[in-house]
Amino acid sequence: MNICSDIHYNNAGLLGDDAVAALAETFRVLGDATRVRILDAISRTELCVGDIAGLLGLSESAVSHQLRVLRGMRLVRPRRAGQQIFYALDDHHIVGLFEQGLRHVQERGTAAFPLRERAATAQLEPAPAPSVSGQGESVPASGPGVAVSRERA
Repeated sequence: MNICSDIHYNNAGLLGDDAVAALAETFRVLGDATRVRILDAISRTELCVGDIAGLLGLSESAVSHQLRVLRGMRLVRPRRAGQQIFYALDDHHIVGLFEQGLRHVQERGTAAFPLRERAATAQLEPAPAPSVSGQGESVPASGPGVAVSRERA
């Protein structure tokens, strides 16, 4: 065994094989751009398949397929209202994971503001980076993970 420092590590605190496999699978599922776009959409409000498809410019079949994968990983949850099924992020852990991932890419400067806005105009200024101290940060009521019910006509 090659040891590069005087510090001796105990591997008893490392993740077990099952946890490693489950975490790797979660990140694999999150590694698809279409799924990230769907998560972004439903992080703001509950949406049905048709709404997601229209918002993202995808077919309902493609959205349903991706939602099935996200449901299987317990990243989104369905809620039936009559004949409609609405989707939202599953719980606060998923909201936190999504927000932290977004903050990470914003700090790197690769996604200072949404891609849709970047495509619309190259004149926009990037959003300010989050506070390093983590103090004073709050999630707006309309931010990720807040499911807002919408009235249906």
